[in-house]
Order: sequence, then C-alpha cells, then structure tokens
Amino acid sequence: MHNVTRFRVVLDTDTFNEVDDQFTLAYAFLSPDQINLEACYAAPFLNARSLSAEDGMEKSYQEIHVVSNLLKTNFDGHIFRGATHFLESKERPVESDATRDLIARAMQSSQEDPLHVVGIAAATNLASALIIEPRIKEFVRFYWLGGSPLYWRTADEFNLKQDVLSAQVLFESGVDLTLIPCKNVAEHMRVSSADLKDALLSPNPLCDFLLQRFDQYMEEKDFLSKPLWDVVAMALLVNPDWVPCDGVDSPLLRDDKTWGGCVHGHKIKVAREIRRDAIFRDLCRKLNEFS
Repeated sequence: MHNVTRFRVVLDTDTFNEVDDQFTLAYAFLSPDQINLEACYAAPFLNARSLSAEDGMEKSYQEIHVVSNLLKTNFDGHIFRGATHFLESKERPVESDATRDLIARAMQSSQEDPLHVVGIAAATNLASALIIEPRIKEFVRFYWLGGSPLYWRTADEFNLKQDVLSAQVLFESGVDLTLIPCKNVAEHMRVSSADLKDALLSPNPLCDFLLQRFDQYMEEKDFLSKPLWDVVAMALLVNPDWVPCDGVDSPLLRDDKTWGGCVHGHKIKVAREIRRDAIFRDLCRKLNEFS
C-alpha cells in the first residue's frame, strides 16, 4: 500500500507546446495532499506552435498564467521565465529567472527534505541550473519525461531532441534522476476527446478550458487520440505505485540520440510501465471536484 508523502515540487514545462502540460499543471495544484507546488518554470520549445525557442518559452509562460488563474491560485509570483535558447555547450549554461529560482530553492533544501523537480520539456533550465551550481544535485530529485526506454533502438523524442546537450548533462551529472520514457511508457496515457467528455462532467471553467484546448489540438493535428504524456510525471509523485520504476546504470546518450552503454558508478531510475486507468480516474475526479 502506498504511504502518502507530501513533496515539495517545482514544475518545468513547455506549456503551450501541446495540451498535456495544462492537464499536468492542473493535476499538481489539485493534488495538495501529495504535491506542494512551489514554483513553475516556462521552458523553451520550437515547433509549428512557436517562432523560436524564446517565443515558445514566452507562450508557455503566458499559458501557465492562464491555467493558474483558472485554478484561482494566486500563484503569479511563483511563475518564472526560463531559457531563451537551447544549450550550445555543456560549459555554457543559459541563465534565466527559472534557473536562479531553482538554484535558490535547492540550496535552501536538505538531503532529508529535498526539492522535487519535475521536468516535462527540453531539459535546458534543469541542465543550466546543474552547470551553474553543481552542488544542487545533493538537495534535489529530478523527474524528467523524455526519450525512450533504454532497450529502444533510438532515444529520439521531442523533449530530448530539442536539446540533446541538456539531456546529456542530466544523465552525466550524478543527480538523483528518474527518467519517464515516452515510447512504450508515457504514451500509454492515451485519451480521446470522447474519453474526456465522458469523464469530465463538471461544468467548471477549468474543465471547459481543458476540453477546448484538447479539441482544438486534435482538430489541428487531425488525431483521433493522443497521449497526455506529461501527466505521468506528476502521477509518479501522486502515487508511485502507478508508475513502477527500475534502478539501472545511468545511460550514456550519444550525440546521434542513441543509447550507448552507461555512465559507470551512477544509478538512475527508469519508469517501465504505468497504471493508465488509475491515473486517468484520479485526474478526472480531481478536475470534476474543482469549483
């Protein structure tokens, strides 16, 4: 049986990139028995929804505020802009308000009461904080959603390929790290518009917004279903039984986005599967109960 623990959490998110980040942010706020969300960082992204990595970060920053306001959180002073570009060298971090806040919170933490850092985007902000102040790795636990299982033929995936150098920093740093792979793991958090409309029955502005964002995205992409990938990373803290993990040697990530052996002497955890229905029920129950 899972013993409930309340974690001190910061969330690093490219919130405007898709539609799963908005659900994840709401899930964090609506799980106060397990999650004490202290801050939220806007991460860069570059795709058809942004003109540049900086534009993606800024759109994400604004979207965090939208979700936060719908949740009536009074959280404005805890939302920080992140990197304006991806890492260009493992020796040159991208400084930002997000990295400064992360370092400050980490250095005020302890090994007995660590800061839990949930990353659901390119790892630029997280890696930059580690490069600027390596001591934080003693006082944080990182949970990063990206890449693929270590047995897969490639690690190529959106969060990872946006900033390969930052992902390499995470795996090589020695930080306490849990990897939530997308392929064959987080991708099982798949839902359709019909699933959500059947499950989200409460007529509240938050549910209306999430359904609207989801429907808009599905129409834009012509999808019948899609994974709420990022929700899995927060579910791991809400109930670790829902996201079983294995301890492994930290992988060596090659520049060509393939796995190539391991970083000797350092262990990480890797999620191997998810309890999709349990996570979906809990998420929808909390969204329906919000008022």
